[in-house]
Amino acid sequence: MQERTAELTQSLQQLQNTQLQLIQSEKMSTLGQLIAGIGHEINNPIGFISGNCSHIEEYVKDLLRLVNLQHQKLPHPDPEIEELVEEIDLEYLVEDLPKILGSMEQGIGRLKDISLSLRTFARSDISSMVEFQIHEGIDSTLMLLKHQLKDQGERSVIEVVKQYGELPPITCYPGQLNQVFMNIIANAIDAFDDLYQNRSVEEIAAASPHTIMIATSIQHEQQTVTICIEDNALGMPPEVQARVFEPSFTTKPVGKGTGLGLAISYQIIIDKHNGQINCSSTSGQGTKFIITLATSVDRKKISAIALG
Repeated sequence: MQERTAELTQSLQQLQNTQLQLIQSEKMSTLGQLIAGIGHEINNPIGFISGNCSHIEEYVKDLLRLVNLQHQKLPHPDPEIEELVEEIDLEYLVEDLPKILGSMEQGIGRLKDISLSLRTFARSDISSMVEFQIHEGIDSTLMLLKHQLKDQGERSVIEVVKQYGELPPITCYPGQLNQVFMNIIANAIDAFDDLYQNRSVEEIAAASPHTIMIATSIQHEQQTVTICIEDNALGMPPEVQARVFEPSFTTKPVGKGTGLGLAISYQIIIDKHNGQINCSSTSGQGTKFIITLATSVDRKKISAIALG
């Protein structure tokens, strides 16, 4: 009877792992196609606007030079021209127009950064491992979550503190690792949002500044890198912490969480990369996730782990 129970338990575990693999593969495939389409649609207008901005800037400079020269040569223009100059506030226009062009160029730069972050976040590398700089993945994830880190009315801004070590590129599945970073950081943001549930104004005002700490380091002797993502939000009681990597386990209300994010993250780190991921948390103080990855991996060994 015990042997039969053990077999059923193992079969159930294998079934859950297979189900998670299918869900993760489908999510990454759909996300990759979506990102490729969005990136293409964004890049076309960005290229058009960026290519014309330099011409517009030169044209505006030439027109302003003409206006200035005309003002010097004709210090007493026609009354109708003087009236129009006053109406459009020419002095302010001449001062403000270059600033507007500068702001437009900054906006284009921001769009380029977002487009690059999208491509970095969801790379089409599901079938093979490549060398990848971990910091690029973390930065692209933070770029995509930037709007959620800002002040949200009741909830104040979340500060991200980065303490990056000198990491070499590691052999991995970049798109899948980025998914892990996204799941953990997004959960931290949700935890800060939950801080404001059932709390008085005085308690909120007395709370510490919201911080997500991201630290990376390399262990040369072990040939591993460590990524630590820590928040100072609500934390978790021991009974919740013990189940965070279980499939379909979630403390979020219906419609807000599926309970698959951390389970998939666990599988990506353990099965796909032969790494380690650990969670430590203190209720009321915060949560820390520590990920350990080899700088280079044995692909055959990982394939065997994933299949077994």
